[in-house]
Amino acid sequence: MAIPITYNLRNLVVRKTTTIMTALGIALTVAVLLAVMALMNGLKATLAASGDPLRVMVLRKGSTSELVSVFARAQFGDIKFKPGIAAGRDGQPLASLEVLSVINLANVDNPNGVNLTVRGVSPAGIELRRGTRIVSGRWFEQGHKEVVVGSSVAKRFPQGRIGARIPFGRSEWEVVGIMDSGRGAQDSEVWGDVNQVSADLNRVESVSSVLLLATDAVAAKALVNDINNDQRLGMEAMGEKEYYDRDTAGAVPIQYTGFFVAIIMAVGSSFAAMNTMYAAVARRSREIGTLRVLGFSRFSILLSFFIESVLLAGLGGVLGCLLVWQLLNGRTTGVGNRNFSELAFDFRVSPRIMIYGIIFAMVLGVFGGVFPARNASRKQILNALREI
Repeated sequence: MAIPITYNLRNLVVRKTTTIMTALGIALTVAVLLAVMALMNGLKATLAASGDPLRVMVLRKGSTSELVSVFARAQFGDIKFKPGIAAGRDGQPLASLEVLSVINLANVDNPNGVNLTVRGVSPAGIELRRGTRIVSGRWFEQGHKEVVVGSSVAKRFPQGRIGARIPFGRSEWEVVGIMDSGRGAQDSEVWGDVNQVSADLNRVESVSSVLLLATDAVAAKALVNDINNDQRLGMEAMGEKEYYDRDTAGAVPIQYTGFFVAIIMAVGSSFAAMNTMYAAVARRSREIGTLRVLGFSRFSILLSFFIESVLLAGLGGVLGCLLVWQLLNGRTTGVGNRNFSELAFDFRVSPRIMIYGIIFAMVLGVFGGVFPARNASRKQILNALREI
């Protein structure tokens, strides 16, 4: 005959102070783990939204990022007319010559400034990025000192508002629009006319990258192979999704550090749950003896105390999920990328992550409850009844 679960729930309520303190310890452990998982989830979602399987990124061979990639404009002509490139509205190949640099802007959270990516793009570069659109204002005009900023920049930087001016190069650039790419990396960038940007940065003859739009997935793969095998160019091509996936490596140290801290805290939480259950066993010796007299088996008592420990840990897991959801879900943060600038993204606390957190908490309850439960089941009836 099994002991009803209501017995365990009643004991948790009666010992509410101990229950709350132990559950909070487990909740903090779960919160650390979920914060790291939410960070990585948000970063991966941002990078997934940044790349298009039909877009091909071309850099100088051996370059690790656009920032360190420098090559002559003359090479653009050899790349632009490669077979497999989609045509734009004007009938020309959708190939964008781009210049990239980094500027430092201050905001409320970082008065010393944060590095942002400034990208000089051509009209083709705007057209081939089909998921990026203007949500306020307008696109910059060619030949003018105007820029469009990503929605994340507009939200977090005073100089990112329409009508403000951003200084870089040899000029001040007026913000005329705010763009949105559906939480992609472009939301953390500042865009201007490629010719104006390159002139202001004294890079008239050199550029950073070329972005191409292939007609289909097969053409994209063939285009990558064609450019990589062309010895005359000395260029390296890759899918845009592959390029952005490499930026996930920037958050790997944060992920490992967070997991390490969570594991250390998990050990402490397991011992806390174990101490709580041992104390419960010591206080309830007469109850255990009474249960044995009433006919409950050793296994029933072991199972009952084990379930109580898991329920206690599960409560901590739920509290940890609620804590992270309330404090972090949707909150914007940023990590450095390979261009030495900030990539902004939102913490994403998904239902799947919260389920993992509750399971993790219950695992702590298993380790914290198995030995006290075993100790309770081995108590002799007469000795248990004599204990105060």
